[in-house]
Amino acid sequence: MKLYKVWYLFCCLLLTFAFVGCGSDEETDEHDEHDHAEAFDATTVLNDFANGIVLSTYTDLDNKAGELLAAVTALESDTSQGNLEKAQQAWVAARIPWEQSEAFLFGPVDTQGLDPALDSWPVDHVNLQSVLDSGDSLTVDFVGGLEDTQKGFHTIEFLLFREGDQRQASDITDRELEYLLATTENLKVSTSQLRSAWAPDGENFVSAVAQAGTGSIIYPSQSAAMQEIVNGMIVIADEVANGKISDPFNESDTTLVESQFSFNSISDFQNNIRGIQNVYGKGLSGFVNGQDPALDARFQQEVKAAIDAIGAIPDPFRDSITANRGAVQAAIDAVSTVQLTLEQNILPLVQSSEFN
Repeated sequence: MKLYKVWYLFCCLLLTFAFVGCGSDEETDEHDEHDHAEAFDATTVLNDFANGIVLSTYTDLDNKAGELLAAVTALESDTSQGNLEKAQQAWVAARIPWEQSEAFLFGPVDTQGLDPALDSWPVDHVNLQSVLDSGDSLTVDFVGGLEDTQKGFHTIEFLLFREGDQRQASDITDRELEYLLATTENLKVSTSQLRSAWAPDGENFVSAVAQAGTGSIIYPSQSAAMQEIVNGMIVIADEVANGKISDPFNESDTTLVESQFSFNSISDFQNNIRGIQNVYGKGLSGFVNGQDPALDARFQQEVKAAIDAIGAIPDPFRDSITANRGAVQAAIDAVSTVQLTLEQNILPLVQSSEFN
């Protein structure tokens, strides 16, 4: 989670308001033409997105967080090499739904502060060591009150991994196990809160999206919800191209790399773009194809090309920012292309279309 993400989303909102607020005779004529065109009913798109993508992904995340907690609990009880490796594998598995969910970082994950609590980076070794060196009892409640960079996925990662080298279970201290267990318990609390916020048996934010324009107090129109979805994809494309990959690349600084201890960075980046692929393919593709088939085909190819370009970076990413700069730049360019198409073609198409 980076501050520029907040700034970028603010800019997107300004552009949306500007688009809606600006008027001219030509635009009036265009709207008159739309009045005679059949409006698009986005009910299925919004329902599939809310239930089939968001709630499904957050449910998977919460389940994977539970499996991670079980693995960490087993490690704390029996600190064997086998249990350590199982906990490491469970951490990697939990990253998949989380990174894919970053294609829709709006709603409760934003308003309830769950994104930074789960996934703030980069972590600071000094801050983490200060927790370990303190005399505080490392309970789940205590961890909940720590700074975001002292808990969440990357604190767990720091305690489980050692910069690509297989950590030895015999090197893990009792204090580290105490911190690891409490932090993982805190992570599970956050993932459960996130799932419940969207679930019909919880706060039911899923209905706010699915019922946009027909009783939703959050989205007064289907257009508003559709624009929110597209802006969510824009935000993560911008973060991957201009933050996650570009920041350590431009600075040649491995401490800025996300998932630097586990060497899971490339998988994280690919899953961010797969999140866009999931969202777009679940309904949005049908909408765009109905308006502009060539744009739909082009964008799907651009998303695939971005995933492939990231995958072409030699592992580990932290070494490639200096040793394989051409491959890293190619990935930045490919993800930037996805972002530009979303900004310049797909978002304007949504903004200019009539919905039920």
